[in-house]
Amino acid sequence: MFKHRDYTLRYQGKSDVELILPNHKIMHDKPLIDQQSFSVLVWNIFKQKRADCINILEQYADQTKLILLQEAQTTSQLLNFIARHNKIADHVPAYSLNDIYAGVMTITNIKPTQIFSFREREPFIRVPKSALITLYPIKNSTLQLLVANIHAINFSLGVKVYRQQIYMLLNYIKQHHGPVILAGDFNAWSRQRLSLLYHLIRSINLKPVNFSIDIRKTFLGRPLDFIFYRGLKLDAANIVNTAASDHNPLFVKFKLD
Repeated sequence: MFKHRDYTLRYQGKSDVELILPNHKIMHDKPLIDQQSFSVLVWNIFKQKRADCINILEQYADQTKLILLQEAQTTSQLLNFIARHNKIADHVPAYSLNDIYAGVMTITNIKPTQIFSFREREPFIRVPKSALITLYPIKNSTLQLLVANIHAINFSLGVKVYRQQIYMLLNYIKQHHGPVILAGDFNAWSRQRLSLLYHLIRSINLKPVNFSIDIRKTFLGRPLDFIFYRGLKLDAANIVNTAASDHNPLFVKFKLD
C-alpha cells in the first residue's frame, strides 16, 4: 500500500495505473454533463464475489455518466471492463490484499477537475472505509457537478466516528456552489445512525432520492444505500433486482435544474 494517506489511484483505458496526490493538476477538455439529463448507477459490488456482477456493469456502461461503486476490488475483470469501455476510474483503496486494492471507485468518461480522497478506520476491526469527492464541468455553465461516493463506517459504539466520517464530506459539499450528488453505502442500520444522517443531510439542503418500489439492501429493517442531491431535478429512480451482489444497484436519472 502506498504511504501517502490521501492518494487516489486512477485507471484509464489500457494505460498504467496513475497515482493521484493532493493538489494534483488535472487538465480537462470537455464537460462530463453535456446534455440536459444524465444517469447515475450506485452499487456496493460486494468485492465482485458473485457471478454476473461485471455483466450488470456491461448493461449500464453506455447508459450512465457516472458509476459509483463501493467495495470495488481491482480485479482483472473490473479493470478489463474499464479498459474495454475506455472509462476513467478513480479509486480510493481502503486496504489491499495480494496486490488487489479495495474501496470506493467512481467511473466516468471524463477526468474530474478536482479530486479529494478520504479514509476512516473502523474502530473495532481497524480496516478503513473510504470515500471520494470528484468535480466535473457542465456544458455551457460556470458551475461544476460535485460527486461524493462513500462507504460509511459499519461497526462502532455510538455515532462519533460515523459522524466524523460524514462531516469530512459535508465540509466540502457545503462550500460548493453547484449541483451535488452524495451517494453510496451509508450503513445507516440503527435508528441513531439514520436520524443523524438525515439531520446532517438536511443541514446542507440535500434531498433524498425516494424509490416507489424500494428493494434496497436492508439491515435491521433499515436501508443501507442512499442517493442525496441538490441543484438537480430527479427524473426517474429505479432499483435493479439482482443476485450479482448482496446489494441491489440504484439507477437514477437527473435533469439539470
